[in-house]
Amino acid sequence: MSKTVKRPTAGIRPSCYIPSRLEERRTRARILRQERRRKPDKPDDFVTYEDSDSEEETPAQQHQVLSTSFNFVDYVRSRESDLTEERNVDPSYASRHILTHDMFKETPIALGNINKVFCSQWLSNRQVVFGTKCNKLMVYDVNTRKVDAIPTLPNSRGASPDTQSGIHACQINPSNSLLATGARHSADIAIYRLPTLDPLCIGENAHRDWVFDMCWLDDQFLVSGSRDTKLALWRVNEDTMEFPVAASKDGAEGDGNGQEATTSSAAVANAAAAAAAVPQYAHISPISVKECRGAQKIRAICFNKEYRELALLSLNGYMHLFNAETFSQKLSRKLPNCQENVCIACQPNGLYAVGCRSYTLLLDPRTLQAVKKIASRYSGCGIRSASFQGNILTIGTGLGMLMFYDIRAGKYLESQTSASRTVVLKASRGYVAQFPEEEMDNFQQIKYVPAIYTHCYDGSGTRLFTAGGPLPATLIGNYAGIWQ
Repeated sequence: MSKTVKRPTAGIRPSCYIPSRLEERRTRARILRQERRRKPDKPDDFVTYEDSDSEEETPAQQHQVLSTSFNFVDYVRSRESDLTEERNVDPSYASRHILTHDMFKETPIALGNINKVFCSQWLSNRQVVFGTKCNKLMVYDVNTRKVDAIPTLPNSRGASPDTQSGIHACQINPSNSLLATGARHSADIAIYRLPTLDPLCIGENAHRDWVFDMCWLDDQFLVSGSRDTKLALWRVNEDTMEFPVAASKDGAEGDGNGQEATTSSAAVANAAAAAAAVPQYAHISPISVKECRGAQKIRAICFNKEYRELALLSLNGYMHLFNAETFSQKLSRKLPNCQENVCIACQPNGLYAVGCRSYTLLLDPRTLQAVKKIASRYSGCGIRSASFQGNILTIGTGLGMLMFYDIRAGKYLESQTSASRTVVLKASRGYVAQFPEEEMDNFQQIKYVPAIYTHCYDGSGTRLFTAGGPLPATLIGNYAGIWQ
């Protein structure tokens, strides 16, 4: 919520200084204490207690409370007028309010015959970039509702169709100046400048198999993880890169014949035009490659800024930690009864969330012990994507639904417009292409829904991009939508 410490414009007290607010505050605190003291049917494993049960507040505390407005309108007016008042706002407040009041409405995005969207990021308040299984890098403009393709970068070895297995990750560095994503060869990475999306470099000679995920440590250092169980550390510094040298007008030699000089000038002009059409980019190699011991196919990576460590998920049910400063493996831990663990998210305070087949695990970053097992409200849905927006954990499922778990309240987010109903966003059908005839009967017997492979909030938290496609590997199709 918002918080603004008001200063009086006339008189000695601000407009929000209403003494009855203190009695309302005491009543709410009393009810909350009674709720905490009530013995639950099943005792909790971990309980915290207040420092004091006293209801009395000092006069200074009461004055501070009465001078503080929690009205969002007061916050906006104070900000617009640039008043010298202490004010702040919870970034997740807008998301929470829109979700609990059922204000999100979906706008489906038509993507044609593109196959499955695996990753996405907001480039600005009007553009979203996403990568697909069919190896396309696309940008969607929210205002014009147009989709544009960004050329993928080939490596120096050339890429056969067998090595083009999709773009599984895209990440933006903290300063929003570089975009890291997959290249034309699924074992390479590509770096683009922002906001122009001009190619900067391609990273190669690190992985032998598909790159499944990547994350930025800061504005220059990037880590990628692959199915070959290796982590690669890259440094993206334009000052140290070697770019291809363009042809020079003085490079052509002639014997004084005017015809030869004219021909050479035309060739140089054509080469310059071709270079302008396809910007030049550098080729870089990793500064370090480490094998993740005890892992089978690295599936997901995230960077924990609070603890300065890298957290990895592998498909054999283990979670691994690497020291981000020394790039060395710290520990590996088997996750409890964990199957199909394909996504991981990290809260700013360090808490981990791991998506599994039928539930989401919350892990203590110090010990990797499970502190909470969030059971899915729908059996067999499978957790395909996860992210934190403040204290709200957003969960994308394999049944075309997004669920929202309130970490602070310890339960799924509840709607304020409908009693005893949790907030759930149900995606539209999307597009499904033709598939093998032997699967036609089974497909017609069930209602098709797309899997939510990726989702991301914009900077304001008031818009949500969701995308994915059919869950079975044999089906071709896509889904994408904007909730606003």
